[in-house]
Amino acid sequence: MQLRYNYRVYPTPGQRVELARAFGCARVVYNDALIARREAFAAGQRVSDAELSKRLTAAKATSERAWLDQVSSVVLQQALADLNTAYRNFFESVVGKRKGARVAPPKLRSRKDNRQSIRFTRNARFRVLANRRLRLPKVGDVPVRWSRELPCEPSSVTVIKDATGRYFASFVVDVETEPLPPTDSDTGIDLGLTTFAVLSDGRIIDSQRFLRQAERKLANAQKSLSRKAKDSGNRAKARIKVARAHAKVADTRRDWAHKQSTIIIRDNQAVYVEDLRIKALARTRMAKSVHDAGWGMFIRMLEEKAARYGRTFGKVNRFFPSTQMCSVCGALDGKKPLQIREWSCRCGAVHDRDVNAARNILAAGRADSPTPVELVSASVSVEQPAMKQEPTGSAAQPTLAGIPILQGGEDVNPAGRPAGHPAVRLPARRRSRR
Repeated sequence: MQLRYNYRVYPTPGQRVELARAFGCARVVYNDALIARREAFAAGQRVSDAELSKRLTAAKATSERAWLDQVSSVVLQQALADLNTAYRNFFESVVGKRKGARVAPPKLRSRKDNRQSIRFTRNARFRVLANRRLRLPKVGDVPVRWSRELPCEPSSVTVIKDATGRYFASFVVDVETEPLPPTDSDTGIDLGLTTFAVLSDGRIIDSQRFLRQAERKLANAQKSLSRKAKDSGNRAKARIKVARAHAKVADTRRDWAHKQSTIIIRDNQAVYVEDLRIKALARTRMAKSVHDAGWGMFIRMLEEKAARYGRTFGKVNRFFPSTQMCSVCGALDGKKPLQIREWSCRCGAVHDRDVNAARNILAAGRADSPTPVELVSASVSVEQPAMKQEPTGSAAQPTLAGIPILQGGEDVNPAGRPAGHPAVRLPARRRSRR
């Protein structure tokens, strides 16, 4: 599998000039190729990738584009590759081959963009020197702050300049999976806003509210920026202060999410979460809190680390009634307002709202995973569409390849169910006809 290792780099003033020139040349090549493709499309023609590469070579021989020779040719070719990838993703999204949100067509790049980047591949012959510096063609030997060692020789490196003026080197390396020692613990996770996450074993991860804590500082910085004259030096300095304040919030949230996801993957053999529609939740009155929580980033980290360390990761259908169902007897108790944090089932069990939901998510995830779980057959009817307890497809989708998924209605050995987690009846699945 491929991983990225990011490091902070500190180019000298002269090297910053060379990097700025490389950023500009790559941007011009990208924009020229995009304009050529648009003109060809308007004329009913098609420009191939090879034709664009030939046009780039010919442009270097002209007086208008002779300065493109001042940077590495690999950087320019990678700019064309980025455009080809952008168009490929756009076309695959239009025809439905690409999953996820619809991808927009490529647009022109600007020198005022907050993020500038260039990429060097092995053909550029970049390398890490014995003095721990990174040698980049036509840039020089750039000092790197090595926070950890590279696991192997990188296949490419991307030099990035962010909105705050910081420079980073992002190495792509090919690594083998590193399975962790197996454990007997599985967990279900119920994500929230008041508490970031509640695990099925009762563990609570508090919400840090990074953006809320920094709101006053961000407001002051933004107010100072709004008072500066446009295109002035003071406005540029104020803009960097705002960018640094936002970068600090984002970096802190990302670091915290990495630590929490690593602990969960290390301590559990299987992890199951609810398949939340985060984009829809971000359009509600809770939008700021949803974005501040960073659910999407956290779930993505869990999935990636599970694949890397040999763990099982699954998502439970978002319509599964994890909050309405009793984790002891499996009875549905109806919808509950958010202010109800505890409730009692008719079987006598008293539930904490979030812990009960996490246990139901764990049971639903195990129902479609190789982990044994007993499916009892007494209290839940599938004829309750108003409760939305019946998923249209599989309740959970484990990412561990090569393991058969259990079919609805199968009874498996309940020996794998830990103590304190009784059997839960799950709604049967309907076979969809296409």
